[in-house]
Amino acid sequence: MKYLITLSLLSCLFSCTNHHTHEHNQSYHSHGHEYENSANLFEQKELNSLFVLANGELQSRVSFSQENGFMIIKANNIPNHKTGNFARGRNPNTIKEQDKTYKVTLKPTFADKPTKSFPNAFGVALNGVFFEPSTAEFWRGNQEWNQEAINGKGQKLLGLDENYAHVQPDGSYHYHGTPTGLVKELSKKSKNKMMLVGYAADGFPIYSQYGHTTANDSKSRLKKLKPSYRLKRGKRPVNAPSGRYDGTYTADYEYVKGLGDLDEFNGRSGVTPEYPKGTYYYVVTTSFPFMSRSWKGTPDRSFFKRGGQGPMRDGPPNRRRPGDRPPPRF
Repeated sequence: MKYLITLSLLSCLFSCTNHHTHEHNQSYHSHGHEYENSANLFEQKELNSLFVLANGELQSRVSFSQENGFMIIKANNIPNHKTGNFARGRNPNTIKEQDKTYKVTLKPTFADKPTKSFPNAFGVALNGVFFEPSTAEFWRGNQEWNQEAINGKGQKLLGLDENYAHVQPDGSYHYHGTPTGLVKELSKKSKNKMMLVGYAADGFPIYSQYGHTTANDSKSRLKKLKPSYRLKRGKRPVNAPSGRYDGTYTADYEYVKGLGDLDEFNGRSGVTPEYPKGTYYYVVTTSFPFMSRSWKGTPDRSFFKRGGQGPMRDGPPNRRRPGDRPPPRF
């Protein structure tokens, strides 16, 4: 199937004022350090990206605006890149337009305790398609044994396409891993491999797999960041799926602090092109967990499924850490 992709970028600039001046200053404390973010101009960009099938049925639209300390993202959940043919295979659902509005705080902070994202959207990509790494597939209905969409060998399951995405029964296209089509589109506009690809529901940014070798040194070389998870050894216990731990289920993995570059939330603190003074950020990786299954901050309810359950609290308490959010760049 042939696709016609048209990108139209509409930009509007707004001054972000502080006490009626044209300079906006934000400072925050984290682990005994103070960071200050100063900007003479708060830039907002409204992106209308058109993704048109050969028959002209689908058009992708996403817009960004600022309101009362939040970034407002409105999208119809249609991607700006080629997708798989979902008329066949394990995922025979058809992509349909949605009406999504997400609120992302411009000043994210760490919560006292992390929050599991399942069954809600973890975040939203810059093209308006949401991230939802966990699946709704369970062994014998037991939620302790949640099936993965990508197994331990990196094989795509559950009908995922080349973008590690598939379609829910209501027609919602969503990512379970690296949004390769989006990354390709963004790479046409920037040669920087450390690429902002979206925002999590708690306000912290989401980046593709590259980061600086030294997290707080923007002059250090870029490398592929490695998660700190590994497969458990041996066989699964009694009253569990038979066989060895092979990555079929989320519970097949264990977190080992310091094993890789990232923490248990598949993120870390450091400098990025958009945050030269540093921020906490999540990373989408090519191996488990692919993206975080929990938020370090407090998620906005606009990411929760209608009629579904809210967030689930778990884990040890975390120290609060404020952040500061510039607008998305395209």
